[in-house]
Amino acid sequence: MWVETFTGLRLAQFSGLLKVARERGGNGTSRGWPWSLPLAERVLMVAVYYRTNLTMRQFGPLFGVSSSTVCRVVQRLGPLLALEPVSRPADVADRLWIVDGTLILLRDRSVAASSRNYRFSANVQVVVDADTRLVIAAARPVPGTTADAHAWRASGLSRHCQGATVLGDGAYLNCGMAVPHRKRPGRALLQAEEDDNAEHRKVRAWVEHVIGRLKNYKILRDCRQRGDGLHHAVQAVAHMHNLALAS
Repeated sequence: MWVETFTGLRLAQFSGLLKVARERGGNGTSRGWPWSLPLAERVLMVAVYYRTNLTMRQFGPLFGVSSSTVCRVVQRLGPLLALEPVSRPADVADRLWIVDGTLILLRDRSVAASSRNYRFSANVQVVVDADTRLVIAAARPVPGTTADAHAWRASGLSRHCQGATVLGDGAYLNCGMAVPHRKRPGRALLQAEEDDNAEHRKVRAWVEHVIGRLKNYKILRDCRQRGDGLHHAVQAVAHMHNLALAS
């Protein structure tokens, strides 16, 4: 009941997440004091924390542990739940991937910046497969004042997408991807160009739908984590999203 209600994953999907955490060393070494909770409950704790974004002081009593224990569990297991690297498929030339950036509210001023939503945010670039709606990759957060084109070039995702057809909106001009036709001063778009833009908007909307589903995990609406905390949260949420779709 806890798994399905508070994580958005069915039990079989959560078992896949648990398996990944165990294979990546979630149980740790045999040195030192053992954890007060088994690995399954600790993975559930991290998933529910990302889903609800409760404070750690609120969260501790739910699992019968202290807030400091919740903090240690999130810091230890969060990176282990990251999105698995997607190997380049053999038919990469036939794939259609879509990229878009999203602003995530972030309390850490060393990473965030006051952006166009007038709040301190970070810009995260997300690449989605148009056919499967799976998240292919997500870049490290950059300050929210960074334009999407600059964030894309700095992310290194272009090397991962090399060979695939990548769609982007008008903010990604000169980034080597398919973008809408632009209106020029004194020159109206042809009807064929208008039709291309309409089809482009229809397909590119899929990445916005995926980002909306990712933000069902409230950690991506107002992140209180510092340092790499937002990056680990984005990767873990993308992993859980893929598990929910693929299984």
